[in-house]
Amino acid sequence: MDPEKKAPLVQPVVPEQKASPPVAENLVEVSDLTWEKTVEKGKTPVAVMFYSPTCAFCRQMEPYFTTFAQEFKGSVLFARLNILTSQWTAERYGVLSTPTFKFFCDGRPVQEMVGAVYPALLKRVVEEVLVHGKECVKNSTAIDYEITGYG
Repeated sequence: MDPEKKAPLVQPVVPEQKASPPVAENLVEVSDLTWEKTVEKGKTPVAVMFYSPTCAFCRQMEPYFTTFAQEFKGSVLFARLNILTSQWTAERYGVLSTPTFKFFCDGRPVQEMVGAVYPALLKRVVEEVLVHGKECVKNSTAIDYEITGYG
C-alpha cells in the first residue's frame, strides 16, 4: 500500500476558539514591575483589586469592577493585581485575603475594603475617594521610595 494514499485513522480535533471577554479600556493589569509607575506615581486616583485566579469571590466581583472602570473612565484608573504572581506588592500593602480593594490618591492608600462587598458600596467608596481623597492624602505620610524591607 502506498503511504501517500493512506488516510489518517483519527482526524485531529481542533478546539473551538472563543473570543476573550472584552476588558474595560480603563482597567489595567499591574504587577510588581509596573506598580510604582501606574499606582504610586500615577496622576489620577487609582482603585486596585487584589485578586487570585482561584478566588470565587474575585470572579463574583469582577463584572462590577469592570463596569465601574467604564463608568469612572477619565477620573479614576482601575487596576487589578494578581497576588500569586505579584506577591511583593501584595505583602507590602498587607493584603491577606482576596478580593481586597484599595484606593490610592497621589500614590498613597486612602481607603480599603476586603471581601465580596455590595457593588453599591464599592461604587460609593470610589465616589468618596474622588471627593475626599486629596484631603486624606494631606493627612498621610509620604512614601519613601528609597526604603525597602530587604536590607
